[in-house]
Amino acid sequence: MILVTGGTGLVGSHLLLDLTQTEEYIRAIYREGSSFDAVKKIFALNLGKTEGEKLYKKIDWVKAPLDDIPALNKAFKGITSVYHSAALVSFNPADTAELRKTNIEGTANIANLCIAFKVEKLCYISSVATMGLTIGEEYVTENFTWHPENDHTEYAISKHGAEIEVWRASQEGVPVVILNPGVILGAGSWKKGSSLIFKKVDEGLNYHFPKVTGFVGVKDVAAAAIKAMDSPVKNEQFIVITENISFKKVLQFVAKHLNKPAPGKQLKPWMVYIGWILQSITTWFGGKKLIRKGDHKSLFENTYYSNKKIKEQLDFKFTPLEEVIKETAGYYRKWNSIDY
Repeated sequence: MILVTGGTGLVGSHLLLDLTQTEEYIRAIYREGSSFDAVKKIFALNLGKTEGEKLYKKIDWVKAPLDDIPALNKAFKGITSVYHSAALVSFNPADTAELRKTNIEGTANIANLCIAFKVEKLCYISSVATMGLTIGEEYVTENFTWHPENDHTEYAISKHGAEIEVWRASQEGVPVVILNPGVILGAGSWKKGSSLIFKKVDEGLNYHFPKVTGFVGVKDVAAAAIKAMDSPVKNEQFIVITENISFKKVLQFVAKHLNKPAPGKQLKPWMVYIGWILQSITTWFGGKKLIRKGDHKSLFENTYYSNKKIKEQLDFKFTPLEEVIKETAGYYRKWNSIDY
């Protein structure tokens, strides 16, 4: 039996979409307050409502938060392989404690249970946020070195800590694979995460910025995870990006396929810096601080990632990014017509 954590999230829901189309038994864990609507809509949009409902019912949903050891113990009974995609994604400095609790401590609990239950293989969905450029190299590769003295975001620190827990499981005899996706695009909750891009463009987003980074479709992330798990590869890490492209170009593609005007104004570094100052002032009166002082610089720094390893070792083929965006835009337009 396969266990998926984070099953109601962007990656987890697409893992479930693919895995339920196999002969495997699937269990997914969720926490209090989780909504299943997006998962059901993803199944319906991809498979049709009748087939989607049929396959959705194959999922054995178990309430088991990552910090509830007794519940996790029950969820792990009979499990042979684990896809760990549950995570908190936040760049709000106020969420530091929760990031570490969910991403590091939660992953430590999953790793411990994989060891205790002698799970055959564990796949962890991490992020390129944990990776950095090696001096003298043009592209970030899997052979990077983590430098703790660098100015990492709290999110990156928490995901790096989670990776350490996964590697610990590998040292205890659990075969593992770690995937590090770039910015993930796909259908999901349009009010948060990278899917918010579609909603913002639809609402008339005015500004773009030139930053180049790695992007990938969520279906490719799910497919890469399954291919890595089904392969003999173990104790390896893979960057998962389709291509390195600017946010400006991505926003233009989104606008094109939503039949909306493309954002025409370029965000300037001084605008973000002024925004940080104004935000800092609001914290004096109890407001939340959402941006760190140094974050405005990262919005204008280009980072190029190499996907050579996954293409060569797993013979993985990526879906062109504009094709991903076109399909996702279509799902966005149909989203509210799916009734649950």
